[in-house]
Amino acid sequence: MKNKKKLSLAECAELFNTIKSRFENNMNRHKGLEWGKLQARLETDTEKLLSLNEMERTGGEPDVVGFDKKTGEYIFFDCSAESPKERRSVCYDGEALKSRKEHKPKSSAVEMAAEIGIEILSEEQYRDLQKLGNFDTKTSSWIKTPSDIRKLGGAIFADYRFGKVFVYHNGAESYYAARGFRGCLKV
Repeated sequence: MKNKKKLSLAECAELFNTIKSRFENNMNRHKGLEWGKLQARLETDTEKLLSLNEMERTGGEPDVVGFDKKTGEYIFFDCSAESPKERRSVCYDGEALKSRKEHKPKSSAVEMAAEIGIEILSEEQYRDLQKLGNFDTKTSSWIKTPSDIRKLGGAIFADYRFGKVFVYHNGAESYYAARGFRGCLKV
């Protein structure tokens, strides 16, 4: 995160209230996990807290979707019903952004994710997210693109229609008002 070094006490309190409320209202996303342990973990990692705040600020509605027993990390995904509002109308990556001659978008998904301090969801993570609810029924989200596809100028995105997850391809330089990206943060 380059813009801020620390959240104020008021910002921290507001973020914790928002995340705690979402956590408690969506226990199906993280069965068996306890808020107190998660909060204690968050309080010790200022950088991850900043990333979580940016996920929230940009419309991602982050929530815990798992716990990695090997690393001891809590896993957050953007759980907004549609692709996060402040992360739409972006092409896939910086290379794609540079290749556009005119009508350039404001940024790229890969660059924005790096600025926030998160990773773009992989196809597997996107499919796991869809097991927790119906997301991207009106929008779509760029997902981590394999290097062999990216080398050929393409990128992949996904959405949820007709009760199924669909994964598609597009030129990496394309962008649409209804396409953004979802992120993953491990704390």
